[in-house]
Amino acid sequence: MATSPPIITRQIVRSELQEYRQASHDLCLSDAIDCLMYDRHGVKTTFQSLFQHRKAIIVFLRNFLCFTCKEYVEDLGKIPRDMLQESNVRLVVIGQSLYSHIEGFCSLTGYPHEIYVDPERHIYKKLGMRRGETYMENSSKSPHVKSSLLVGSLKSMWRAMTSPLFDFQGDPQQQGGAIIVGPGPKVHFVHFDMNRFDHMPINWLLQLAGLQTLDFSDSPKIIDI
Repeated sequence: MATSPPIITRQIVRSELQEYRQASHDLCLSDAIDCLMYDRHGVKTTFQSLFQHRKAIIVFLRNFLCFTCKEYVEDLGKIPRDMLQESNVRLVVIGQSLYSHIEGFCSLTGYPHEIYVDPERHIYKKLGMRRGETYMENSSKSPHVKSSLLVGSLKSMWRAMTSPLFDFQGDPQQQGGAIIVGPGPKVHFVHFDMNRFDHMPINWLLQLAGLQTLDFSDSPKIIDI
């Protein structure tokens, strides 16, 4: 049985956090709050319900076949449930496939937390998330992605070909992002991905949400303070 990664004592440097807070832009949620999402059983709920009463870390994925999203969500799945409950924080993943793909994606990644889909991408569009990839000269690879572009792309194609429903499980040009919001419409942080490798490091999201950080390496270790 897999064990959760150990909690570590290192804190992100205050100047780094301030830099990301300043980079966050004002996000208007009003246009998106009534948009509907679907859980793994096809049950509908509103976007607003995710953060109406509690703070929520909400991660939007490119698509369920994207290998970088798969590997990122594998690490999200290592966050202990009791740590979230003790801090009264929800962790939610939103994809853009049909709800019928949720069960298989969770089985593949081991992700045990909340997950929904927005198959028409209404929330993605109303929040202003990007379509198409942009790479900067100083772009850095996500610390949560283990596969190379070639190997990862081949794995994604194989999963598409062997899926019971041969589709891309979402718009392949759609980019994702992460927001921290709630309780209510208060937005604490926003990051919209520019490309498939531009995920917000999970430990940064945890600390921005007021949680302890974790060691996601294959060989757990304490990071020096």
